[in-house]
Amino acid sequence: MDTAKRIKVLIADDESIVRKGLRSTVAWEKFGMEVIADAPNGQKAWEAFLEHRPEIVITDIVMPEMDGIELSRKIKEMAAKTKIILLSCHRDFEYAQQGIQLGASGYLLKTAFEDEELEDMLKKFQQELSVYAPPSLKDEERMETLLFAWLNGHSCKFPEELEKLHGGQSHVNGQPLLIYLIRTAECGASWTELLQEAEKNDRSMREGTIIPYGEEYYYWIVPDTLRGSADSLLVESKSKCSQLKWTRKESLVHSDDLKQAFQNLHKEAELEKLYGISVNHWPDPIWKAVNLLYANPAADWSASELAEEVGLSRSHFSILFKKAVGDSFIAFQYKRKLRLAYGLLRDTHLTMQEIAERTGLGDSKYFSKWFKRCTGQTPSHYRSQQKDEGSRTD
Repeated sequence: MDTAKRIKVLIADDESIVRKGLRSTVAWEKFGMEVIADAPNGQKAWEAFLEHRPEIVITDIVMPEMDGIELSRKIKEMAAKTKIILLSCHRDFEYAQQGIQLGASGYLLKTAFEDEELEDMLKKFQQELSVYAPPSLKDEERMETLLFAWLNGHSCKFPEELEKLHGGQSHVNGQPLLIYLIRTAECGASWTELLQEAEKNDRSMREGTIIPYGEEYYYWIVPDTLRGSADSLLVESKSKCSQLKWTRKESLVHSDDLKQAFQNLHKEAELEKLYGISVNHWPDPIWKAVNLLYANPAADWSASELAEEVGLSRSHFSILFKKAVGDSFIAFQYKRKLRLAYGLLRDTHLTMQEIAERTGLGDSKYFSKWFKRCTGQTPSHYRSQQKDEGSRTD
């Protein structure tokens, strides 16, 4: 099998001997596979996943910085078809069950598994993955990998490759570009599939470029001359699937415009995912304000300071903010900081002082009082409770 078409494998384990052993003792070529990277902890494994987008991940459960369960959860959220094998010790059995519930394909006892067990899994994966890797998607998947890495701060290759697609220009035959970010969750088809159907009646749609982002988002780049056709196609598709959503950035002429449009669309999607609010119809000053809050979680903005920053009076800002977002500025800040605190307590090993600093709540003593006043429990009790619930089996 050609190297470019091999199934990519990532190994994550904090024991060097385990990583080296799996690399050298498994006949990866036999299954059309290759190990493209190995990592000594969960955080490094996540960064390697974003860069290489492997189809198979073999990960230890207990690792520093990010454990195998959290790594599996993040991977499955981003790429549900990825096959995951958990490596565990007897004492990790409950965590292994949790991993299976998240979608891991199986687990092996590090101290006792037979070669045949792993090979049977790899053979099964080889058969299943061949269904999901059509050669025609090779370039699309490569751009998706580069886009993930760039938007998450792990690589700067994507803008370079994007410029190559358009000959170093952000236009087609002198026409500016548009970028749509399309969400197809619950539509039963990808945007690629919907567009292929549309191309039967409108061949001009082939001028567009599709770059997937995860399981349900698609960036769609089209020349400005196709704005009418693109909008009509989206409206028609939405009539068949009411869950279809999209946002658009337009009049993109320079490469910097294109890069900024990608970043802004990504931030808008993250805001909607994090806060459950749509930014489609926000006034520009409110979008700028929420973006500042989102980009600087430790900053303790007052309504007056933020209003001045976006060019509004305090009273106008407060009225406009409530109308657009649905919460007053104070209520929004309260919910934002509490949501951030929940996540840091649940998903990290940061100290109370570090969490206080990251949430803009000063020192650990004040943070503890604030958190208890908001939730009725201390942050340490909440963290302990989350760990207990995470390790409990049904």
